[in-house]
Amino acid sequence: MTSPIELDGTEAGGQFVRTALGLSVLEEVPIRVENIRGNRPTPGLGHQHLTTLETMADLADACVSGAALGSEMITFEPGRSTIPGGHTEVEIPTAGSIALLFDAVLPLAVALESPLSLTVTGGTDVKWAPPIDYFRAVKLPLCRRIGLSTACEVHRRGFYPDGGGRATLQLAPSTIEPLEFVDRGAIEGIRLYSTTATSLADRDVARRQLEGAIERLDSTLDVEVGPESDPTAESAILERRLTTAVSSSPGSAILIRLDHETGFIGTTALGERGRPAERVGKAAADELCTALEGTAPVDRHATDQLLVFLGLGGGQLRVSERTDHVRTSRNLLETFGVEFESTTETEGTVLAVESASTVGV
Repeated sequence: MTSPIELDGTEAGGQFVRTALGLSVLEEVPIRVENIRGNRPTPGLGHQHLTTLETMADLADACVSGAALGSEMITFEPGRSTIPGGHTEVEIPTAGSIALLFDAVLPLAVALESPLSLTVTGGTDVKWAPPIDYFRAVKLPLCRRIGLSTACEVHRRGFYPDGGGRATLQLAPSTIEPLEFVDRGAIEGIRLYSTTATSLADRDVARRQLEGAIERLDSTLDVEVGPESDPTAESAILERRLTTAVSSSPGSAILIRLDHETGFIGTTALGERGRPAERVGKAAADELCTALEGTAPVDRHATDQLLVFLGLGGGQLRVSERTDHVRTSRNLLETFGVEFESTTETEGTVLAVESASTVGV
């Protein structure tokens, strides 16, 4: 047995574990992760992390120890180097994030023998995780630009705390192309996706979220947002989508996607009890305005999530904000042999990886 790579998750969150599992499968090397989520208020594996571990173990026919709720140490030894594909269904207890489980599986596209269909029940729009609209409308389009063949269908929304949402990820065998996310290019327009549970429909929450976002964008950005009532008016808004969704829990979410010449920037906000819907929309717009103060072509959440694909396919990625997530993800990839070149510029840091990366080869 190959000696496992020893990893310490004291200063890292769940993304560290998810990425480590994927790299373990692609590199065909066992891992041992200690102090999982060690600095979190509730350390160890939560429901979402445990379900992700079990799903990855099933796909890779892995031997696992420590697979228990609250466990702060796991070992994971993949049993095969390729993933057979087919259809898999899993359930995350409570409102654990479906999108984060999908995130863990996406890199396995380079090891698939045939298409994979993964249906997950859990939370679609929950705290501390990207809403499912962000995953579908920002993350996957970025992934498709670098060679992934993938799609996502949402069957039912699941808001916190009950969850009960259901979505399917479709993933086909793919080859990751070099990333070229350095320059933003010209702004092409804005898309807004506002969703509410049917139990809040009579309060017009989805529309009020959208209006709050538009008011903030119209007063701040140099692009004209334009009135919704006049479809012939020139407007930066390319799409407005209001959705009322059946869900066992009340809840709402909004996504704003900025389309530009080389990619997308997405910002989100979730509804909360006692928080007016207009302020939810404004919060998402505030985040977009902050993102536009920099020059990075992707938002800070996508930056962290794209690092693993930079390691797999090489290329360049501009990082305008070196967050803890970016730091821990980079350190993890370096542990698996990825060599980064870092160039600091006025507009941020550009991370580059030679195309001949050893990860996944």
